[in-house]
Amino acid sequence: MTTAPGAGLGAMIRTWRDRLPPSAAALPVGRARRAVGLRREELAELAGVSVDYVVRLEQGRATTPSAQVVASLARALQLTITERDHLYRLAHLVPPADGAISGHIPPGVHRVLTRLEDVAVAVFTADWQLLWWNRGWAALLGDPSSLPPQLRNFARDRFPVGAGPARLARWPVTEADRDTTDAAVVSDLRRATGRFPHDTRLAELIHDLSAGNQRFAALWARGTVAAHREDHKTIEHPSVRPVTVDCDVLTEGDSEHKIVIMTAVPGSADETKLRLAHRGRDPAAAICRGSPPGSR
Repeated sequence: MTTAPGAGLGAMIRTWRDRLPPSAAALPVGRARRAVGLRREELAELAGVSVDYVVRLEQGRATTPSAQVVASLARALQLTITERDHLYRLAHLVPPADGAISGHIPPGVHRVLTRLEDVAVAVFTADWQLLWWNRGWAALLGDPSSLPPQLRNFARDRFPVGAGPARLARWPVTEADRDTTDAAVVSDLRRATGRFPHDTRLAELIHDLSAGNQRFAALWARGTVAAHREDHKTIEHPSVRPVTVDCDVLTEGDSEHKIVIMTAVPGSADETKLRLAHRGRDPAAAICRGSPPGSR
């Protein structure tokens, strides 16, 4: 049995890469750019894989990527659900089943997120697995890309099992009311078990945290069901000093994705610090040069 021309795994990845304009992924478009769509190195960066691996996939020298890699490629290429499932099958994998927690961000949602350049934004799944973040998030909290994907879970980070330090944020983060935030995260996870009762990853997460973290077990025993909607955090950023932000959590559709947006009060010193953190500048240095705080 042979594959129709242009219908194999590598050919489809190349086709989808060519059709996605850089602007849709919030990438700059230079005058000397020859590629109509994404370059291979841009796709590799967005998907969190090496450029060499993208080359091998497109050339047919790598034909069995893991489910994790396929999910990352589908998000980076902004595929529809049907296209994502086709990509899984081309990789000889079973597409995610209905009723399981989705790791797919719909293209329309992705387009909106990439336009939120002035705030820190991240997307988490229903079990608080980090899916996507923008440059503002990395600038404010540190880039999570150096962490293995299995460690990018806010609930595991919040309720560690063992003596591991906090992992998702590189700098210390405190809340206005830590007890309230802890309870909100746990009650949100209980809500997820009602929405995705047969999801094995969610069940494993609840089992691990209940058995290994006393704080989580005590909160879980309360049986509270609710959604985590908002918070107020202070980040001890190494460049801009303490910056206090409002943290709002929006829930997206049936997937129950959590879109977490961090902003500062307009016109406040924290807003200036947030902008400077995004630009990688020290506020003291800006003031010494005579630049108005937050100016370009």
